[in-house]
Amino acid sequence: MSVYNQLKALNIELPPVATPAAAYVPFVRSGNLVFLSGQIARKDGKPWVGQLGKDLGTEEGKAAARAVAIDLLGTLQAAVGDLNKVKRIVKLMSLVNSTPSFTEQHLVTNGASELLGQVFGDKGAHARSAFGVAQIPMGACVEIELIAEVE
Repeated sequence: MSVYNQLKALNIELPPVATPAAAYVPFVRSGNLVFLSGQIARKDGKPWVGQLGKDLGTEEGKAAARAVAIDLLGTLQAAVGDLNKVKRIVKLMSLVNSTPSFTEQHLVTNGASELLGQVFGDKGAHARSAFGVAQIPMGACVEIELIAEVE
């Protein structure tokens, strides 16, 4: 099944590439690798603000990470022109705005990882890091960057 059929089955419409908020580009391609800049979680078009362990629970954080993954897919499509050209999602790095006592960053990040697996199947299995951080730009709850291998 094509990536686009999977997205349709999941009722996902890919957004356009977000305009960078600082001095960087949304993606860089080097050989067969595409590096996507970190994107923050958004809800209703605005930064999804909050701190895990204080304002938000793990399930809400997981939903935020899933939302970031959808935005990343929109950027990846812009970078390669066709998501069916993705040979593999190589790595995610997830930053979770969390209290010092919150220890479920890995479960929050599953929101993105699980969606990539649903969309790409075995090609969506990836290496990953998930960190708890004191703050993310604009107070967002999650920021994720992605590396993909493409044809």
